[in-house]
Amino acid sequence: MTLEVGSVKAINRKYYAYLDEMQIITILLPNDYFGGNSSRFFISKMNGKEHLSLTVIKQIPLESMIKYICQIEGKLIIGEQYWVYDEHGGKTDLQIGAVIRTAAFDKEFFYDGTLGCFYHSDRTLFKLWAPTATKVKLKLLPNGTSKDEIFHSMKRKEKGVWHVTVNGDLECYYYSFLVYVNSEWREAADPYATSVSLNGEYAAVIDLNKTKVTKPPLPLFKQPTDAIIYETHIRDLTIHSNSGIMNKGTYLGAAELNTVAIDGTPTGLTHVKELGITHIEFLPFNDFEGIDERRVTSEYNWGYNPLHFNAPDGSFSTDPSNPYARVNELKAMIHAVHTQGIRVIMDVVYNHVYIREFSSFENIVPGYYFRHDEFGMPSNGTGVGNDFASERLMGRKFIVDSVMYWLKEYEVDGFRFDLMGILDIETMNEIRNAVDSIDPSILIIGEGWDLDTPIPADKKACIRNQDSLPGIAHFNDKFRDTVKGSTFHLDDKGYAFGNDDYYEAAKQVLAGSIGLEKPEDGLFFSPVQSVNYVESHDNHTLWDKLAVCSASLSKETRQKQHRLATAMVLLSQGIPFLHSGQEFFRTKRGEGNSYRSSDKINQLDWDRKSYYLANVIYLRGLIRIRKSYGAFRFSKQKLIREHMCFLPVEKPVIGFLLKDVDEYGDWRKIIVFFNPAFSQKTVELPDGQWLVLADDQTANVKPKRKLEKDTLELPPICSYVLVSK
Repeated sequence: MTLEVGSVKAINRKYYAYLDEMQIITILLPNDYFGGNSSRFFISKMNGKEHLSLTVIKQIPLESMIKYICQIEGKLIIGEQYWVYDEHGGKTDLQIGAVIRTAAFDKEFFYDGTLGCFYHSDRTLFKLWAPTATKVKLKLLPNGTSKDEIFHSMKRKEKGVWHVTVNGDLECYYYSFLVYVNSEWREAADPYATSVSLNGEYAAVIDLNKTKVTKPPLPLFKQPTDAIIYETHIRDLTIHSNSGIMNKGTYLGAAELNTVAIDGTPTGLTHVKELGITHIEFLPFNDFEGIDERRVTSEYNWGYNPLHFNAPDGSFSTDPSNPYARVNELKAMIHAVHTQGIRVIMDVVYNHVYIREFSSFENIVPGYYFRHDEFGMPSNGTGVGNDFASERLMGRKFIVDSVMYWLKEYEVDGFRFDLMGILDIETMNEIRNAVDSIDPSILIIGEGWDLDTPIPADKKACIRNQDSLPGIAHFNDKFRDTVKGSTFHLDDKGYAFGNDDYYEAAKQVLAGSIGLEKPEDGLFFSPVQSVNYVESHDNHTLWDKLAVCSASLSKETRQKQHRLATAMVLLSQGIPFLHSGQEFFRTKRGEGNSYRSSDKINQLDWDRKSYYLANVIYLRGLIRIRKSYGAFRFSKQKLIREHMCFLPVEKPVIGFLLKDVDEYGDWRKIIVFFNPAFSQKTVELPDGQWLVLADDQTANVKPKRKLEKDTLELPPICSYVLVSK
């Protein structure tokens, strides 16, 4: 972007003055300016002659300056420019300071209307919230180049919202905003942009009516625990040379059906359908930094560097220079998933931006959209340099508006919130309520980690506050680390890998982490709040962890341990979550953080699926079993307590009994056994005629055989599912 419009001569400041509260001005006089001393100060509008006295209420000596806290009688008009004078005749411009982070500022300038670009064939309306700006201009680029740029002054209206309507047909014009704040011009793309130019440099004007797609009917989805989530990355899913997919690495590639590997086994979306998945969770596909869209094949990125939250990323498009292509192709992908009866979860990253200093938010309203610590420095609970201030009214509004945009315009079916613990409870509940007004079946899940960000502990949308987030599920790290061992210590073994120390904890997580036998150990109030997983895009794959913690064991033994851990995910109370490729022992060659590693590391290896097809078939069978029996999918704590109990078996075996009702209203019983031991174990069976649905070799909804004895021999490292009328 170039910035040459309306520039004024830079102010040669001898000292600084900031509006930190509605009636409080902080003045910093350096020691080399009259020793930092002034007995009085005055203020006036830049274009006015009347001077008002400021009352010094506090004077604080600092190392190289003196800080004056001053009060003004009456109220300043935010959006006007002011001079501050000292007793020596010097002056400086009044800059917007910490006032933007006060409740009074939020109350005065909260705007509940629409923002962004609103296209019509004969005119386009542009609206921008910039209450601290004293001037705003719209910059238009008819041909996408700065040499043809056109400027329009915008008019300030209520709540600091700037408007301009430009006549004529602006379709496919690029645009940005020039904002004059704190005596300098800043340029920014529209935070509400629905499409963008190559590499997201400018917002684009498009007619969304031309991109409409009709959503096909989907299977009934009654409760969150009916979901089986499959997390993938658009490029990972499609890029492998033997994927059979034509449009590799793209939205359109992820939309292709009936693709097969060399041996004819299904790949891509058809594989996901065959597996029995209900929801695909795609890693971020909103516009992000990290891949040059002019040469997408030479770089890779997961997508957690958000640039534009409402525009699709161009790196997955067949033509990233066309602002319509990315929109149409993403909608085509979502539509294709829907035609398979599968729902789409969008991975959203509202907790931070790529680089705060360069973000549209910071350039438009400096200091407002990001949290600051007690010293006025940007906080960093995310670990990437900034925390989005979701608790500020316009920050919260942006997130809610964005979620609702994706829900209505792209008709996604769920949202996965990255680092959700950075966000505040009120924002997340407002999102839940807004989504419910459209479709209560929409899933909302998130990473509820308790992160070091400067909001009160009881306001964070983290796991320990789950009782205040009843309609939102959390990734259950207790489940993860109990079943496989610590994610961050590769040599630590969990229950599924033979560590008896996790025995009691394993029983609790299998029961939805509600504290079935020990209520005081409950992590969640309801099983719909627990996302059960042992592997995700983050950290090492389960197979790569086993390569370390079970290095001395044979490959076949490690496969059994891997299958056991995955079976525990699928047969537990709560919401099961699988990482793509987990079904065929996905490896990233020991890479723990592959966010920008090569395709060779990140791709789904479809040859590997063919090689480990037996495991894929086994897990497909477990998925069908889960979907066929409601007792695996209880949605309330009360139902688990009434219909699930653990059996008296010898440690390390875990066995539990479930009571289920079939479609005719008849009671039936289900038993699940897990044996992580390296030896065979004998268990006693409750009275009844027991049929085997799953054993150490196969899994199917049709019984494999009937047990003739009242005992069962469990082979080493296995899962069993039995059913009885």
